Amino acid sequence: MFSWLTRIACTCWKPLRRYARMNKDEVDDSSLEDPLLWCRSLDRHSYGEFSFAVVQANEVIEDHSQVETGRDATFVGVYDGHGGPDASRFINDHLFLNLMRHAREKGTISEDILRSAFSSTEDGFLTLVRRTCGIKPLMAAIGSCCLVGVIWRGTLFVANLGDSRAVIGSIGRSNKIAAEQLNREHNASMEEVRQELRSLHPDDSHIVVMKHGVWRIKGIIQVSRSIGDAYLKRPEFSLDPTFPRFHLPEPLGRPVLTAEPSVCARVLQPNDKFVIFASDGLWEHMTNQEAVEIVHNNPRAGIAKRLLKTALSEAARKREMRYDDLKKVGRGVRRFFHDDITIVVIFIDHDLLGKNQPAPDLSIRGFIDTVGPSSFNMFKDGYDVKSV
Repeated sequence: MFSWLTRIACTCWKPLRRYARMNKDEVDDSSLEDPLLWCRSLDRHSYGEFSFAVVQANEVIEDHSQVETGRDATFVGVYDGHGGPDASRFINDHLFLNLMRHAREKGTISEDILRSAFSSTEDGFLTLVRRTCGIKPLMAAIGSCCLVGVIWRGTLFVANLGDSRAVIGSIGRSNKIAAEQLNREHNASMEEVRQELRSLHPDDSHIVVMKHGVWRIKGIIQVSRSIGDAYLKRPEFSLDPTFPRFHLPEPLGRPVLTAEPSVCARVLQPNDKFVIFASDGLWEHMTNQEAVEIVHNNPRAGIAKRLLKTALSEAARKREMRYDDLKKVGRGVRRFFHDDITIVVIFIDHDLLGKNQPAPDLSIRGFIDTVGPSSFNMFKDGYDVKSV
C-alpha cells in the first residue's frame, strides 16, 4: 500500500515542479508601472479562477505566498514574515509538503491534519534555528504569520497564526454582497487576545505592555501566535543583552508565543462567491466590507491588483501624497508608508465545485491526486526559491 501511494504521489508531483517558480517575466506587464508591485491578473484553480498581487516595502521582502492547484483541491498560503524572510520562506518550502504527508498517513484532510502540518513545520523551523543560531543568533528572532486555506470536497478549511485575514464574500439579503471574516486574528491590539495572554500568564504583569501607543507582548511583538520567534518559546534560544531589542530581562519560564493555529471548516454554499486571503498590510487600509464590494463590483481579471492599488492609494493619502508619488519611493524607505502586502482572491464557481468532488471511497488517492497540475509561488526576482 505504501509503495502504491508513493508512486502516485511522485507521479503527481512531476508537473508541479515545472511551475514552482513564478519570476518577473511571468507576471503581468501592467504591474510594472510600480516597480515594487507584481501580479497575475487571472488564472485557474480547481474550482474556478484566482487573482493575486504582491507589493514589496521592506528592503528584502518578508511576505511569501503560494497557490497549489490540481484536479480536486486548491491550497492557498500567505506567510507574512517578520525579522527577516527566513521563516516565511521556510513555511513556503515545507508546510504544503507536510500537509500532504499527514493527509496521506490519515487518508483524509481535516482540521486536525492542518494542525499537524503546522506543528511539523514549526518543529522543522526550530530545528533549523538550532542548527544555525551559532553563526546567526538572530535566527531565533525571525518568525512568520501563517494563513492557509484548503478547498477539498466542497469544504473550505482555514487555519491561521497571526494577523493575516481570510474574508469570504457571500450574496446576502437583497442580493447584496456581505463580508464575513473566517479566521480569528492573534494580535495584542485586540482585547480578547490580551485577556487570553493574561489568563495564561497570571504571574507576569508585563506579559502585554503598551509601548509607543501599541500593545506588544513582552513589549516586543504584536502577534501572539506564529511559526518561529524561537526566543519567545524556548529558553535555549534566549538572546543575550548584546541584542537589546530581543533581550528578555527575566529568563523564559514558559512559552510566550505558540504555533497552535486557530482552525475552522465551512461547507461552501451557492451564495459563497469568493474568498480574499491577505496579509495584514491590506487590512490596515480598508475594511472587510470595502474589500468584498471592490471584488464584487469589478471584473475578475486584475482584481487583486485593483485591491492592492486601492490600499496603496489610501496609504499615500494618509501621508498627504498621491500614489503616483509613492511609486517613486524605493524599497526599504517604502516601509515607512506601508507594509509588504500579499493578496490572493479565490473565486468559487459552484458548477465546478459539484463536478470535481471525488467518490467517497477514493479518500486517500483523491487527496493525493489533487495537487498535480500546477503550482504558483508569488515571487519576483532575486530569490532562490526551491520547488515544492
